[in-house]
Amino acid sequence: MKLILTGGRVVDPSLNIDAVLDISIEDGKIAGIGPDIPKEPAKSRKGMQTNVKTIHLGGMIVVPGLIDMHVHLREPGFEYKETIETGSRAAAAGGFTSVACMPNTNPVNDSRSITEFIKKKAALCGLVNVYPIAAVSIGSAGTNLTDFRDLRDAGAVGFSDDGKPVANSALMRRALEYASSISLPVISHCEDTLLSAGGVMNEGFAATELGLQGIPAIAEDVMTVRDIMIAAYTGAAVHIAHVSTAGSVDIIREAKKRGIRVTAETAPHYFTLTEESLREYDTFYKVNPPLRTKEDVAAVKEGLRDDTIDVIASDHAPHAATDKEVEFDLASSGMVGLETSLALSLSLVSDGVLTLPQLIQKMSAWPAKVLNIPKGTLRIGADADITVIDTKKTWTVDRMQFRSRSRNSPFHGRQMTGRAILTIKGGKITYSDNQDNT
Repeated sequence: MKLILTGGRVVDPSLNIDAVLDISIEDGKIAGIGPDIPKEPAKSRKGMQTNVKTIHLGGMIVVPGLIDMHVHLREPGFEYKETIETGSRAAAAGGFTSVACMPNTNPVNDSRSITEFIKKKAALCGLVNVYPIAAVSIGSAGTNLTDFRDLRDAGAVGFSDDGKPVANSALMRRALEYASSISLPVISHCEDTLLSAGGVMNEGFAATELGLQGIPAIAEDVMTVRDIMIAAYTGAAVHIAHVSTAGSVDIIREAKKRGIRVTAETAPHYFTLTEESLREYDTFYKVNPPLRTKEDVAAVKEGLRDDTIDVIASDHAPHAATDKEVEFDLASSGMVGLETSLALSLSLVSDGVLTLPQLIQKMSAWPAKVLNIPKGTLRIGADADITVIDTKKTWTVDRMQFRSRSRNSPFHGRQMTGRAILTIKGGKITYSDNQDNT
């Protein structure tokens, strides 16, 4: 089967392309890209006629498959929240062809066997490319390093104790040095837990009024400074996860000016929501790091605009009702994001913060670069991972229709504009809102 996508606006920052072009796909690879690709059945080398399917995409945006480099798939151990299959379905519906899953499973992904288990389960599902992020420390306990090289050989593409910051500075130094020697990133969850202890929302006037203990912005900023300084000292690269504060944006910006090897990501909720959302004590808005002030939101947007922040990732964190329908202090932190991330991120384009090519770069080419994976491009010969977007499509979020197993989205009932209408992984359609395309 040969698949041809015709008439769409192709946006590929990796190739500096932004034009109406056709794309042909054969054997799971990009076979051609250009104007007026022949759409008639072709003869194979053996003289047999090749089946051709043409999909007309006038008015649509065609981009390299979107990559979410920060998701929680929960399996093994927390399958009541999410499984690799349900998370993959959510990712495909959200327009993602690749995701990187964090290691805070049960058991923690700190060994070859868990990494291989995740890879095998994902392959059986076959909906998206799943790249495991392995733990920095055994059990994510922050004491002893995992075997980075063995985990890399098993399929891990990076290391993080996400959710449990590496408090031991000496251990973080060794982690950065070890990861650098095998050309893989360390993804840092920047939080000084002594400063954040007991906190459930951003420290400030709103927390005082609500009677909730706050988490100060410096809990993030202090660790951001520490990890960047260690990276500077060792010459290794560090990636800062889910940036939420103006202070961290400033710190990262200055580090980049000094030539320190640092990259950073933020999540859509950090440029669309503020601490004011917690006025009703709705636990769906409880995340870590917490939602911050409108000044922090403005700083995060500016960080995206000037490329201080390289990547947009959902930090998809599914939780069951039993994790959220409890007192605010006791509720788990996190929200699902795979199926709303694209629409929320497209608001940056409509608001003039980013151009469409800049947005696609942050959701495809640059996460591929940070993770050092062969994705994020429509180059001829590359895997045919493609997302087709209708930027004008309006829809209302209905969490009961999510493909994810969990429903903990604060955006339920919100009208959004822009949605993936077709997701293609390795030449195979894994999601379509048009049954004729499946």
